[in-house]
Amino acid sequence: MAISQEKKNEIIKQYARHDGDTGSAEVQIAVLTADINSINDHMRAHKKDFHSQRGLMKKIGHRRNLLAYLRKSDVQRYRDLIQSLGLRR
Repeated sequence: MAISQEKKNEIIKQYARHDGDTGSAEVQIAVLTADINSINDHMRAHKKDFHSQRGLMKKIGHRRNLLAYLRKSDVQRYRDLIQSLGLRR
């Protein structure tokens, strides 16, 4: 259900702002988006899995807060990120 470490490392490489960057808002949002997409696939198959549903809601809230922070601090980085991730904002 969770993304693999290899997939996570690929996402980190793609969205990192410099070498060794794992904590920037872009990286965190991209990893959360991959997690959310993975859990969404799981929830389509297991509609009554309310424990996973709660985890999904927590991840969505965390991503939403990070997106709000990025939008407040640097609008151009925010726009580039949502364009590359394909988010509907």
